Amino acid sequence: MEQAKAEQIWEAACKLLREVFSQDTYDSWIGGIRARGDELGDGTLTLAVPNGFYQEWLEENYLSSIKQALGTCRDEPLTLQFVVDAAAPAEDAAAESAAATQDAQPSAGTATAAPAPRATVRHRATIVGEPLDDRNRFETFVVGPSNTFAHAAAQAVVDKPGCTYNPLFIHGGTGLGKTHLIQAMGHAFLAAGKGTVCYTTSEIFTNEYIAALRNNDTAAFRKKYRNVDLLLIDDIHFLAGKTSTQEEFFHTFNALYLAQKQIVLTSDRPLSEIANLEKRLVSRFEWGLIAEMEMADLETRVAILRNKRERMGYPVDDEALFFIAQHVQSNIRKLEGSLLRVASYASLTSKPHLTTETLEFLLRETIEQEHHSVLTVEAIQRIVAEHYDIRLADMTSKQRPQAIAFPRQVAMYLCREMTDQSFPSIARAFGRNHATVLHACRAVSDKMKTDASLRQTVLALQQRLGGRRG
Repeated sequence: MEQAKAEQIWEAACKLLREVFSQDTYDSWIGGIRARGDELGDGTLTLAVPNGFYQEWLEENYLSSIKQALGTCRDEPLTLQFVVDAAAPAEDAAAESAAATQDAQPSAGTATAAPAPRATVRHRATIVGEPLDDRNRFETFVVGPSNTFAHAAAQAVVDKPGCTYNPLFIHGGTGLGKTHLIQAMGHAFLAAGKGTVCYTTSEIFTNEYIAALRNNDTAAFRKKYRNVDLLLIDDIHFLAGKTSTQEEFFHTFNALYLAQKQIVLTSDRPLSEIANLEKRLVSRFEWGLIAEMEMADLETRVAILRNKRERMGYPVDDEALFFIAQHVQSNIRKLEGSLLRVASYASLTSKPHLTTETLEFLLRETIEQEHHSVLTVEAIQRIVAEHYDIRLADMTSKQRPQAIAFPRQVAMYLCREMTDQSFPSIARAFGRNHATVLHACRAVSDKMKTDASLRQTVLALQQRLGGRRG
């Protein structure tokens, strides 16, 4: 009888909530809640929800309305608590839940049937959004130490979408193969007939949202991005500082996540380094798995070039491939571009065996960029200040609190490692003396030997700064 009493109170509250919320909102968020437990003994009403995300969303957005409805239904004070119960029914996205309601209207006096599990729903394999490049498949993706983890995570997501690794956040420098990898996921997902895939970039997402607002057509925009089974978004860092678009993507993310649809994001920098990205978005991106892609080592670069040569039939020998791999290290796009340039020359001149002098001449501009990029002390100061969220002026100020002093030491260390500046010249740039810079470099170097987190931070900063000496 006590359980029935709890259900009665919740049913009464639901009648009021139906009047407060739209049908879609009620079906998606309130309809999946079930009363459970003994509310009479200690005045507590326990509501079961299907997962932690569902609970967090309710508490952030609808808790006050629920409490108000319960207070209207009961004169005595009532304590409300949520519990996660995987057996609790959760509705699909609003459109599907509305269709389910129309297909199975309960007769009077019978309980509403729980919606059919998502696993029983089969979708036609389709793609919306931007087209996938047919060359970007798992079969053409060269796996090496720099991307093994990201590659394995991508395959796991395709095998079991919407499960453990949701969202999957892949980050790494420009031209390291992030787009290739996530488009390969899209191809594999479609080939397996697992549903609808949407690939886009954050810039396109933003522009389409602006157009939807201008044309008063946000419903179509939301339908496009929220009714997919796999959402692939490149360059999520582009959303930084765009408040309205972040708000829209926040709700799109929530709708897909609740419906157990897979979300995959890429960025050219770690989450911690994306300035002006709302904390609630960062929090959600961290719910799943974060995988980093680094620049390929020499052996992997050679394998990439060989793979490209075989697929394209380039008349280039292994010696030329090794030369390219040794001299082009910053990103894979430059690597493949250099191969195309060499292959074109070899084909046009009918010379498959090119001398070192010829290769140096053909790739002189790329090699120049690789080895002589101008990297200034000020550029290093600015990037380090942004990373540690301090002012650029703090780099040269006399302030010495740890929150400023240590980032300053890191900047000094990077200046010494990545430029040809001497200790005295670095000291002048920071308003310090030679001994201070020497001490800073030794301190950071020693700490990196035992602090893995600092090593990762320095490596990330080096990658942002070009990954080589200027």
